[in-house]
Amino acid sequence: MAPDETTATAHTDGTPQARPTIVLVGHGMVGQRFLEALAERGVTGRARVVVLCEEPRAAYDRVQLTSYFSGRTPDDLALGEPGFTARHGIELHLGDPAESVDRGARTVTSRAGLTFRYDTLVLATGSYPFVPPVPGKDAEGCFVYRTIEDLLAIEDYAKTAKTGAVVGGGLLGLEAAGALKGLGLTTHVVEFAPRLMPVQVDEGGGAALRRTVEDMGVEVHTGVGTQEIEVGDTGAVAGMTLSDGTSLAADLVVFSAGVRPRDQLARDCGLDVGERGGIAVDERCRTSDPAVFAIGECALAADGRVYGLVAPGYEMAETAADAICGEEASFTGADTSTKLKLLGVDVASFGDAHGTADGCLDVVYSDSRSGVYKKLVVGSDGALLGGVLVGDADAYGMLRPLTGSVPPLAPEQLVLPAGVGAPAALGPSALPDEAVICSCHNVTKGTIRGAVTEHHCTGVPEVKKCTKAGTGCGSCVKVLTQLVNDELEAGGVVVDKGLCGCFAHTRAELYEVVRVRRLTSYAQVLDEHGREEARGGDGCEICKPAIGSVIASLAPSIGADGYVLDGEQAALQDTNDHFLANLQRNGSYSVVPRVPGGEITPEKLIVIGEVARDFGLYTKITGGQRIDLFGAGVDQLPQIWARLVEAGFESGHAYGKALRTVKSCVGQTWCRYGVQDSVRMAIDLELRYRGLRSPHKLKSAVSGCARECAEARGKDFGVIATSNGWNLYVGGNGGATPRHADLLAQDLDDEQLIRLIDRFLMFYIRTADRLERTSTWLERIEGGLDHVRDVVVEDSLGICDELERLMADHVAGYRDEWAATLEDPDRLRRFVSFVNAPGTPDPSVRFVPERDQVKPDLDVLAGPVLPIRTLEGSNA
Repeated sequence: MAPDETTATAHTDGTPQARPTIVLVGHGMVGQRFLEALAERGVTGRARVVVLCEEPRAAYDRVQLTSYFSGRTPDDLALGEPGFTARHGIELHLGDPAESVDRGARTVTSRAGLTFRYDTLVLATGSYPFVPPVPGKDAEGCFVYRTIEDLLAIEDYAKTAKTGAVVGGGLLGLEAAGALKGLGLTTHVVEFAPRLMPVQVDEGGGAALRRTVEDMGVEVHTGVGTQEIEVGDTGAVAGMTLSDGTSLAADLVVFSAGVRPRDQLARDCGLDVGERGGIAVDERCRTSDPAVFAIGECALAADGRVYGLVAPGYEMAETAADAICGEEASFTGADTSTKLKLLGVDVASFGDAHGTADGCLDVVYSDSRSGVYKKLVVGSDGALLGGVLVGDADAYGMLRPLTGSVPPLAPEQLVLPAGVGAPAALGPSALPDEAVICSCHNVTKGTIRGAVTEHHCTGVPEVKKCTKAGTGCGSCVKVLTQLVNDELEAGGVVVDKGLCGCFAHTRAELYEVVRVRRLTSYAQVLDEHGREEARGGDGCEICKPAIGSVIASLAPSIGADGYVLDGEQAALQDTNDHFLANLQRNGSYSVVPRVPGGEITPEKLIVIGEVARDFGLYTKITGGQRIDLFGAGVDQLPQIWARLVEAGFESGHAYGKALRTVKSCVGQTWCRYGVQDSVRMAIDLELRYRGLRSPHKLKSAVSGCARECAEARGKDFGVIATSNGWNLYVGGNGGATPRHADLLAQDLDDEQLIRLIDRFLMFYIRTADRLERTSTWLERIEGGLDHVRDVVVEDSLGICDELERLMADHVAGYRDEWAATLEDPDRLRRFVSFVNAPGTPDPSVRFVPERDQVKPDLDVLAGPVLPIRTLEGSNA
C-alpha cells in the first residue's frame, strides 16, 4: 500500500468504511506512551497509526540515559514490550522525520519524501539542547547530551581527551559530568547561576550538593558563564574562557545549558506558538488546528508552561488519547516533583521547594560533613507545602504524597535522622487515598489499593502491570511495595516473604535453621526445608549464593568447611567468588590485597609495584586506603597471589560479601588534633573481622577525633575517638543510597567497643535479608535503632553471649583463602581460561595504553563490524 493511500474497513452490512489515520511525529518516551494509550483504548485496532521517528532507533528511556556508561546497552534502554508496534499494526519509520505539514491537504511529508494523509496529527517532537551562541561552539570536540548517538560520540572522542568541561549545572549537566568523570576525564562544571541545580534546589541544597560533587573530584564553577570556546590549530577544542576572564584547559566540551521546545514544524505550518516557544495547546492538548495535537516538551500547556519532565508528558499523552477517543479529559498542569541520582548523590525536590507561598516557614536539617541537607516548607496552618532533599532522599516517597496536607508528625521529626530526634515512623497508612504515589503515571494510593481489592492483584508485579505505578522513574517502588503488602495482609492474604521460589522461609529464618540444625550443605537445607516442589532440585540463582553465604558465615560453629570453593560450596558462589577475584568489564580480574587500616610498609609497597609491573597491571589507590591491581587473566591469578602471599599479603575480599576495609586517619600518633590511636584500632578491627561473610559487603572506618577525616559515619560501622574513649556509629552508607550512621553507644573503652561491634555484626548477619546493607536493615527491622540498641547493648533478648561466641568462632577459624588455595594443587586447577586448553590465555582479553598504564580494549569488546548483505547479494 502506498504511504498516502487510505485503508478501508467495512460496516457490518458489508459497505466499505475508510479507516481514520493518526500520524504521530516523534517517537520518544512521550510518543511511546501515547501509542500505548491508543492501544489500551482499542484505537490501534480501528485506525491506521503511522509514526515518523527522527532517530535511528525506537523509543528508549531517556531518563536513564546516563546508565549507558554504567554498562547498560541501548537495547537495555528500549521502551515498550518487544514486538509492540508489529502486534498493534503500527507503522514505524525510523530515521525518517517529518519535514513539512500541509494542514489544508492534511498531509505530512517525511525527509525520505513519503507523504501521509492524516485525520489526526499528533506532534511529539520534544525539545532540542540549547547551545549558547559563543565563539567556537561548533569546534571539533563540542557535544550536546541528549540522545544515545550523542553518548556514543562522546565516548569515542573521550578516548583521546584528558579534560572535559560541561556547560550547565542542572540535572542533565551533572549527569554529563558524571559520565565524563566515569570516562576518566578531569571534569569541570560551569553554571551561570550562583548554585548547582538552581531550578530544583535552594541555596542550602545547592551548597550541600556542591560539596559532595567536589569531593568526588569534579571542579565546580558557579556564577560564571562561558564566554568563548578556545579552538586550536587543528580546529579542535583547546580550552574555555569564562565570563570572569579565567580560562580552563579542556579538550572536550558538553553543552547542557537547558532545552528549548522543538516547534519549528508547527511554526512552518502556521500553528500558534508561544512568545518564548512551545506549540500552544488547550486543556485537551489540541493546537489551534482541531485536527492537530501536541504533547510533551514541544507543547505550551494551557497553564502557560512548557514541561520538561516525563511525568507531565505522560499525562498529556493520556489526555490526547482520550480526546481522540471522544472521552472527557484535560491537562491543566502537573506536579514537577523530581527525584534523581546525580553523580551518585540523591537529589529530590517537591511542591513549593523554594518557599514562595505567603507566610510559609522552613524546617531545615543540614550536616555538611556527610553532605546531607533537608528542608521542608510548611504553611502557617501546618500543611506541608514542599521540600528539598540532598544526600538523603529516602523520605521522598512518603513526603511528596503528603504535600498539601498536615503531616501526622511534627515537621522536624520528618527531617531528623534516627537517633537524633524522635523516630518518624510514617508508613503508607498515613497517606490519604487521593495521595499520588506514582507521579510518572499519576497513580493514587486509592488506585493501588483498588488493584489489590477490586482487580485481585496478588503482588507488586501484577499491580505494576494493572496501574503502571512504579514503571516510570522507579522512585515510588519502595512505598508501592509497602502499600501492596499492607493491603494484601489487611485482606487476609498471606504475603509470601520467602527468599525465593525454592524457599518459603526468609533468609533470617534459614540462618536459624542452619545454625540450630548444624546443616553444612545446600542440598540438606533445600531437601529438608525447601518448598515441596523444589526439593530434590538444583535450586536457583537467588538462594544458592544466599545459603552459601549463611553456611560460610557459620562454618566454624557448625563444623562446615570454611573454604568457599571446595565441593558443593563452589557451585553456590557468585561470579566474583568463583575465582576469588572481581570480574572486570573485559573479562579480566582485579587483585586486591588487604592493607589493614591503610598502613603499609615501604617494602610491601615495592612488592605491589613490582607485581603490577611484571604482570602489566593497571594500578589505582582506592577510597578504602588500599591498592587495586586490574587486568589480570584468570590463569595469572595464582602466580600473582603467590608473590603477594610470600610478601605477607592476604586476600582483601573485594570479591566477596564480607568485610572490605577499615579506613583510618593517622590519629594521635601523628596528628595534633588526634585524641586516640585510630590506626591501631583500625588494624585491630580489620584483622578481627577479615573474611567475615555477611548478607552484603561491610565497610568500616576509625577517626582519631571529631574532625572525622576517615569518614566513619558513612560506614556500616564507624568509630570516632573522644577524649574518654570511642563512639560507635552503625548503619551508615556512602554508596548508591547514602545514609548517615547512627550513634549506638559512646565513650567506650577498647574492650567494650569490640564487644559491641561483635554483637552488632552477628545480629545483623543473623537477621538481615539477602543483599541487604546495614543501612537498609536498620531502617527495616522492627523498632529500628532503638531495638538494635536494646538487643546489642542491653541484651534484651538474652542472646549476646551467643553472638559473642559466634564471632569468637569466626576469629579462631579464619584462614586466608588465597594462601589455602596456593597450597592445594586441586584447588589451583580451576584457574584456567579454557578447561580443555589449560595454559591458553583468553585472546579476547586485550588492553591498550592510557596515561602510562593500560585499559581494556573496548573495540575488542564491541566486536567486529559485520557487512550486511542485501537480497541482491551486494554489501550494504
